[in-house]
Amino acid sequence: MPGPREPERGGPVTVAERLVPPMPRGRELPVPLGVRMSGLVLPWLWRWATRWSGWAGPIAVALFGGALRFTSLGQPNAIIFDETYYAKDAYALWHNGYESNWAEDANTKIMSGGHVPLQTDPSYIVHPPVGKWLIGAGEQLFGMHPFGWRVVMALLGTVSILMIARIGRRLFRSTLLGCVAGLLLSVDGLHFVMSRVALLDLVVMFWFLAAFGLLLLDRDRTRRLIAERLERGPGGDWQHSRWWLFLGWRPYRWAAAVALGLMSATKWSGMYALLAFFLLTVCWDAGARKMAGARRWWAYGLFDAVFAGPLMLLVAAAVYIASWTGWFLSSTAPGQGGYGRDWALHRAGLSPDHLFGVPLPQVDLTWVPDALRSLWHYHATMYEFHTHLTSPHTYQSNPWSWLVQARPVSYFYESPKQGTSGCQVSECAREVLAIGTPLLWWTGIVALVYCLYRWAARRDWRAGAVLCGLAAGYLPWFQYQQRTIFVFYAVAFVPFLVLAVTMMLGAMVGPAGARRERRVAGAVGAGLIILVIMWNFLYFYPLYTGETIPMDAWRARMWFTSWI
Repeated sequence: MPGPREPERGGPVTVAERLVPPMPRGRELPVPLGVRMSGLVLPWLWRWATRWSGWAGPIAVALFGGALRFTSLGQPNAIIFDETYYAKDAYALWHNGYESNWAEDANTKIMSGGHVPLQTDPSYIVHPPVGKWLIGAGEQLFGMHPFGWRVVMALLGTVSILMIARIGRRLFRSTLLGCVAGLLLSVDGLHFVMSRVALLDLVVMFWFLAAFGLLLLDRDRTRRLIAERLERGPGGDWQHSRWWLFLGWRPYRWAAAVALGLMSATKWSGMYALLAFFLLTVCWDAGARKMAGARRWWAYGLFDAVFAGPLMLLVAAAVYIASWTGWFLSSTAPGQGGYGRDWALHRAGLSPDHLFGVPLPQVDLTWVPDALRSLWHYHATMYEFHTHLTSPHTYQSNPWSWLVQARPVSYFYESPKQGTSGCQVSECAREVLAIGTPLLWWTGIVALVYCLYRWAARRDWRAGAVLCGLAAGYLPWFQYQQRTIFVFYAVAFVPFLVLAVTMMLGAMVGPAGARRERRVAGAVGAGLIILVIMWNFLYFYPLYTGETIPMDAWRARMWFTSWI
């Protein structure tokens, strides 16, 4: 695949250039005759786009993906699947500061467009509040209706397309491959559907991807600092110099910790990403020191781990605690504040009396603020819920089946008859089906095998980074074989699957120095794969958006009985 660009001056590549391969630079191309004859605007746009292609390409792909996501965003005009929880919890957060219970007929009253029947008695919830704060922001701006509670999800989905295009450009040092990554994410069905419903998992994906991008920026910034120090030549026996120990203030690393805190404050699965990315950035730093010639690179890496780990955890924990501000500020009067807010008022210890099976000493902890002890108790009950959720569900699936998309989730289904909901035949179907674009995911399985080869046999750090992100989002679910879980949780690691496919497509095209015939054949093959994936997305598009289609057309798209 296209590798790091060679220095323009020619000659051997220096250590500094190996540390920080140059980014692709846009260059102003001659304006085609047809564009020149169109007037003043198009030639100016052509020059701008070619010079700033590193931004123009990703923005164009993001606009394409955004147009798909915002079109008919309010349809189906209904509260679908778990929107019945999160849309209402989000509204309560913005008005009460905490989640509250709702009357049984609340959904009917909300969809009628009348008065929103908000109550103040607290509700027991099992997920932190960040995702619901974001959903509620759309409701505050646009109203308590489907478009209002979905609009922020569509915005985050669109921005994530821009992010992955820029991340792919930096990771592969290719604007073209970055745009390919953005295009593939635009046409993944699971990402598309999750961008159009008010659930929490797309928010998890957004902060996950943001943290990865920020760590990539930190990697380049840190290596650029080492390269500058090598060029300056500190004098003396620099291999032993103490300046290896301190690699700058690392603003991008701390920003990544903030993103991981926000991810964890949406769903607890963010804690696995925090651990994985901490190990990833420590390994990156150790590799940079080793490449630059530090003799004790492993010792500096160990110190970095001891120093960076607790700080990243502290930053993420502070963000997590801050996300509960509304709950902290709520009343401690019984039934008038957040759920469990008054638990510690008349208790001296903690609950439960064990953690992960280990007994906890029951001592006087009244010196710990009541609010923190109440929050601990609340989280203990949330943990018990998550680890003992085994009630069967029609659409539950095992993580072993996620990569092949064996059991999608139906968020919405109707069977309109002729003359209703746009049905023009005797029987029709309307469905919103949470399923990834099948051919993209099946290609992704091959791409993951390729990345494993690149990482294990060729020590390609890019493949390792992609696999690290995918492992952090995917592997933890295997420890919950008995828990009720769903395939849409996989949206968190979709970007890393897309990056794996992009890396494989880049390898098909080949490096810049390969024979022209080889690159043409590879480009044709890669282009055909992209076109087939895009066709596959368009084929399933009616099932992603709840369009009314003939029942025979719906059955034709049920490729496997497990999809019904």
